[in-house]
Amino acid sequence: MIRILVVEDEKPINELITMNLTAAGYECVSVYDGLAACDALDKESFDLVLLDIMLPGADGYEVLEFIKPMEIPVIFLTAKGTTEDKVKGLKLGADDYLTKPFEIVELLARVESVLRRAGKAQSEFEVADLRIDMRSRSVYRSSKEIILTMKEFDLLLLFAQNPNIALFRETLYEHVWGSNYMGDSRTVDLHVQRLRKKLHWEDKIKTIYKVGYRLEI
Repeated sequence: MIRILVVEDEKPINELITMNLTAAGYECVSVYDGLAACDALDKESFDLVLLDIMLPGADGYEVLEFIKPMEIPVIFLTAKGTTEDKVKGLKLGADDYLTKPFEIVELLARVESVLRRAGKAQSEFEVADLRIDMRSRSVYRSSKEIILTMKEFDLLLLFAQNPNIALFRETLYEHVWGSNYMGDSRTVDLHVQRLRKKLHWEDKIKTIYKVGYRLEI
């Protein structure tokens, strides 16, 4: 299982990130200051570090210098959102940079992207009664494969990585179809209906009035 160290001193944010990453199939360890992060990195192995910059003990830049020899990918999570801050973080060696406030769905997409570039992306995970194989883009219930189209698989993956979170139709469209949402919900609604039917998830993918959909696990 992919192990992620979450270094964030604001406890509610740390807990929200950890909860959603855990729901998406990752194993998380949370710390709340820079020195605790260095201690955890010294004692345990991790596949990715989510690192705030403004931290007590040692700031994110100092922790990044500690991480560099370990060759662990790092995503900065910070309220320091100017272009100069981003350039500094990336030049120092961060693999990505996400400015607060951010949507969890975007964080999960960034995590997946960085892990994939590092050759560490998880190949499969389970959600509810399904097993999702990322490498072959296949879905199984027990040992029986459920045949999905490319868009249906991408839609399922987005739901599976964001369980119990209401996803706007705009979010679904932009992440699955890769273009700006133009206000026509028919494409999203049709694919969700087909996905529900194929998975027998009529009771799991809930319609959220005037918003979109939520996978309830």
